[in-house]
Amino acid sequence: MASNPYLLLTIAIVAEVIGTSLLPVTHGFNKLVPTLVVLACYGVAFYLLSVTVETLPVGIVYAIWASSGIVLTTLVAWLVYKQSLDLPAIFGMMLIIAGVVCIQLFSKVNGH
Repeated sequence: MASNPYLLLTIAIVAEVIGTSLLPVTHGFNKLVPTLVVLACYGVAFYLLSVTVETLPVGIVYAIWASSGIVLTTLVAWLVYKQSLDLPAIFGMMLIIAGVVCIQLFSKVNGH
């Protein structure tokens, strides 16, 4: 697999966000094609996540994965599904982003 674990993690996050964002279109997994796309996206996402944790610490990977998924899925929901965001939701997501940036910049975690 590619030698850049952060690239693989980015692709995994994008696949997970696409899959999660398409969940409403499946109508409870009653629509075949959207359901298959969701399952394929999750398959790609979890495979790449499993490859990524072979190189990077699972805690760091999961922090990036989860926070990115939350923020990006919320952004898609706002843009595509016209779901509203209030100030506390926006502030909370800013805190999530700040937490991951703090981990990336200042954490001494560098191995398994």
